[in-house]
Amino acid sequence: MTRKLRWFTAVLMGVMPLTWAAPDSAPLPMTATDAPAAADPAAPVAVDPAAPVRDVTRTFAQIAPPPGVFTLTGTRTQGQIEFGVRSDELVTKALLTLSYRPSPALLPVVSHLKVYLNDEMVGLVPIAQDQAGKTSQIQLPLDPRFISDFNRVRLELVGHYANMCENPANSAVWLDIGKESSLALTLQKLPLQDDLSHFPEPFFDSRDNRPLILPMVFAGAPGLGQQKAAAVLASWFGTKADWRGQSFPVLYNQLPEQQHAVVFATNDQRPDFLKTLPPVDKPTIAIVNQPQNPWEKMLLVMGRDDNDLLKAVQGIAQGEVLLRGQSATVDEVKELMPRKPYDAPNWVRTDRPTTFGELQQYANQLQSDGLQPNPIALTLKLPPDLFLVRARGIDMNITYRYTTPMQEDGSRLAVNLNNQFVQDYPLSGKHDNGRQLLRIPLVQGLTDSSTQLTIPALRLGVVNQLRFDFDYASLFYGGTYNSATKESRCATVTPVSNHVVIDDNSTIDFSGYRHYIQMPSLRAFANAGFPFSRNADLAQTLVLVNARPEADKVSALLNALGNISAQTGYPALKVKMTDDWSKAQEQDDDLLMIGEIPQTLKDDSKINLLVDAAKSWVNKPNRQNDFSTRPLSTDDMYAESQTTISSSGPMAAIVSFKSPFHDQRSVVALLADSPRAWQLLNGALIDSDKRAAIFGSASVIRESGVNSLRVGDIWYVGHLPWWERVWNALATHPIMLAAFAAVVVILFALLLWRLMRSISRRRLGDEDDL
Repeated sequence: MTRKLRWFTAVLMGVMPLTWAAPDSAPLPMTATDAPAAADPAAPVAVDPAAPVRDVTRTFAQIAPPPGVFTLTGTRTQGQIEFGVRSDELVTKALLTLSYRPSPALLPVVSHLKVYLNDEMVGLVPIAQDQAGKTSQIQLPLDPRFISDFNRVRLELVGHYANMCENPANSAVWLDIGKESSLALTLQKLPLQDDLSHFPEPFFDSRDNRPLILPMVFAGAPGLGQQKAAAVLASWFGTKADWRGQSFPVLYNQLPEQQHAVVFATNDQRPDFLKTLPPVDKPTIAIVNQPQNPWEKMLLVMGRDDNDLLKAVQGIAQGEVLLRGQSATVDEVKELMPRKPYDAPNWVRTDRPTTFGELQQYANQLQSDGLQPNPIALTLKLPPDLFLVRARGIDMNITYRYTTPMQEDGSRLAVNLNNQFVQDYPLSGKHDNGRQLLRIPLVQGLTDSSTQLTIPALRLGVVNQLRFDFDYASLFYGGTYNSATKESRCATVTPVSNHVVIDDNSTIDFSGYRHYIQMPSLRAFANAGFPFSRNADLAQTLVLVNARPEADKVSALLNALGNISAQTGYPALKVKMTDDWSKAQEQDDDLLMIGEIPQTLKDDSKINLLVDAAKSWVNKPNRQNDFSTRPLSTDDMYAESQTTISSSGPMAAIVSFKSPFHDQRSVVALLADSPRAWQLLNGALIDSDKRAAIFGSASVIRESGVNSLRVGDIWYVGHLPWWERVWNALATHPIMLAAFAAVVVILFALLLWRLMRSISRRRLGDEDDL
């Protein structure tokens, strides 16, 4: 509705004039070109002929649920794709291209595919005789007037394979929608008012599913204060981007082309395009047009000095709901209560049971409907160091409601964790709701009447998917044929839609477990920001940066902190930053290094793995398995060789090693040997596929991709009582366990022998007395 109102306002009333613009900016057009309602949905809708226009094509592989291709059947007749339109853009033309293959058993004419846009029927695709079993394509124009902020294209199959006595669950009823299907949009820029009440739009728009790319502009190489202010703001935008990914290119004294941007400026250090702006006397946030480009905005973060810049971004991070008007000043930011370790908003609670309502990411996530309802799925994000090795199971209290099956027909609810079956429960025909207390096993046994099979332990990672499948059995009454009268009689039941709900008061309990993890673990850093994310606000993190860094190094800093906060859901408000390497020895913090490793650390004997940007050397471990997730022993990670190769090609690396200053602290270093290498490193930090290849103690990033190694010393972070450490060591070292068992047997035998000998001597002594 918002999109429709904005479209009609722009068409009928024109665009309202803006009240303030940046110095030297071009004036905005005062009115928009009137555009009558388009009778033909394929005809473009123009608002302003001077507005920039871009064409974008999104395949189903990008916007459809994974894996991007879906099959419509007689019991699951509907499939859909979703897309959003940014608030600063208007769709003037839309074209849906469908690549589909119908079942050869479908009857023509009576079988067809209906296409809906936001529940408005916009197309009908008949199934012709010559299309059966073959791949076909069709293009359907979509009326832009039906497109709003968030949109859904729904496909519904009406499939028939017989003229009578049909079974909706018959496997002959299907239609495949290919991932090469696409949606092509023509998007036109809309002029925006300078109003912070819509913030974070247009710099971040939740309707845009693409990774967030937000340039950050400085007058020159930023000092320590400006780097910290930019890092805090980048981390806050990272919490907004969440699963989309984020990238923060850095520019010095210039604006990006055709992009919104954030500009940091103090009264003494300003980019040239802000020189005429009056000085400020408080931390100030403003939104203005970019000079010479009225269609792109600047978020100005201004202050008298670097401390004001930091206070301004803290005001954004903790009080953005108060922003309004063209500019705002931050008067005070006061902390009321410090955060606790492991309280990241995106992580499952570990201090008490977590309700499913707290895990919801969108409305109606815990319910589904249809002849065969789609699975209900929840994402569980856990701290990487949650120690579950000897845990007996995770308790889950499930309350659910469902449409009663027509009879006791074997309909069931199946619970799956990370695509591994856990348990199932019958959907009784006598009750319309259920309640189950389930223990998710960490060692699962499956038993039937004849055999017992033990499958591997259910692995819980950082990101886990809990899925509930409500499987309804199909009920069908067939037909009869009377040979005497030569008449057929069909008895069928009209299928009804089933409704299923998981109550949001259902709980899962991860409380009571200790925190203990083997390090180094770059997988934990790439996927959860660990160990820095132990405190969601990065209160125990010290970032070591250069005093006057190049733009690519600053971008690596912003991308790293943005990625960490995207995982935790909370900005890095307490991160500490320094360009004095000696301060790392004085503070009990985990260290994140950006750039060169100081010579004092290179010479430390505890650090036996570094990727030197100039020499390009790396230790090769004794045993390597790219696909293993089990912790390697010290012998496996012993370096058997060292190779030094000189090359002019770019190379970057992410390495992790134990802090030489504190036993419970870790160091993660982001290194690169050239501007191109910094680009490769930044690309690896924001690319989910490349992040998945980061693990172990060192990840080498080249043009060909990411290669990771497990090599060097191992250490443990966290706390376990001594008896649990003993059991953990024995469980992971079978030879040690066998030796320990042998020693125990020998000691027990010696004790028993001495006991028997003592009894024998006492008996003989009694006999001598007689």
